[in-house]
Amino acid sequence: MSSEESEDSEDDELAVIAAGVVVFGVLEADQRRRERRRLHRTYLTRPELLPNPRESTPWQVLYASRSDRAFITTMGFDCDTFEKILTSGFTLAWNSTPIPRPDTNSNGAPRLGGRSLDSAGALGLVLHYLSSSMPSTSLQQVFALIPTTVTRYIQFTLDILLETLQSIPEAQIRWLQGTEFAEANALIVARHPLLDGAFASGDGLKLPVETSSDPEIENATYNGWLHHHFMSNVFAFSPTGVIIAAIINAPGSWHDAKTARPLYVKLRDNTPDGYYLVADTAFPRGNNRIAGRIRVPLKAGQHLPDDPQERAELMRFDKQLVSFRQTAEWGMRALQGSFGRLRVPMDIEDDEGRANLIEVCVRLNNLRAICVGINQIRNVYMPIWRQADDDLWFGFENMLFADIRRRDRVARFHAIDVVI
Repeated sequence: MSSEESEDSEDDELAVIAAGVVVFGVLEADQRRRERRRLHRTYLTRPELLPNPRESTPWQVLYASRSDRAFITTMGFDCDTFEKILTSGFTLAWNSTPIPRPDTNSNGAPRLGGRSLDSAGALGLVLHYLSSSMPSTSLQQVFALIPTTVTRYIQFTLDILLETLQSIPEAQIRWLQGTEFAEANALIVARHPLLDGAFASGDGLKLPVETSSDPEIENATYNGWLHHHFMSNVFAFSPTGVIIAAIINAPGSWHDAKTARPLYVKLRDNTPDGYYLVADTAFPRGNNRIAGRIRVPLKAGQHLPDDPQERAELMRFDKQLVSFRQTAEWGMRALQGSFGRLRVPMDIEDDEGRANLIEVCVRLNNLRAICVGINQIRNVYMPIWRQADDDLWFGFENMLFADIRRRDRVARFHAIDVVI
């Protein structure tokens, strides 16, 4: 071999070595990037979950237990009411409606064999989601689903659950009619004899929402009194614990008088003479057209009659009014306590999704009140929830979002560590 050929051969070997070094460097850099992404990844992948979502998952164990206590603790409903939702149209809708996906034909037939959950699993997933404030990683572990599947299933299932609840009589949100006013008043008078004509209690509720990047929306949802972003809602509760009126998803900056206008219309046009709603002293009582249709307790410093007998009668009436008005607080607490998702800031960019989420929770509240029994839940199960959560209810405005999730009742029931 000539010296020139020898030099060419050495150059080729050096080129191969250099190329190898470059390739090795690229592979090593790629491996390091993957390692960094893995360390910072906050979601689970299929190898990190149980192998089959339909076998031996925490959800499957819970569902197979048929324990009313377990069902109520994690989903808010006993076994019979859970099955009632399934058979009232939920299973039919789940089995006959394709799940929207960008890579599939939305008009095609659903492939039930390709779904990770059956209808019971889907209902269990959405009720776990609504009943808790736990992060999605916990739901992924309970149901053995990857993040995209959890998100897609929840969005799809909320829609068909709302459609199902709208067809169930016990889940209706409707104003009282005819003799129902007298029946509601009879329940109240049995405990508060002076409240002749009272038929319901009402109050406003602020639910947290994310901060918008749009200055107009950000300003509309900001509540200067609470120094946070909210959506305003007004609810009226019958003495049976059922919500008979719900004005939902109004901007948090709105005054209660503006939010409550649809309620004023019901009081004016659909309420017999002599009947009234009991509210808080801060609740606006509307104009003269509904005078006397909203009664509130006496305000501090309010002038009292000079006649001792009139004053004593007014104070007795006020005491019973204050006592019954507390039922609105119980109703609000039951709504937020049962549906932990309402304590998590809602998506500011999805107005329809927020409205649907709140409506689903209200209808589920009514269904539970009638089918499960509001007295049973308050006397038996609510003390269990309250014992550990008193500081959550009374210090909600000052709590960090992480604390709300850490104290979540459903997450504690499953006792699963979050993997990140």
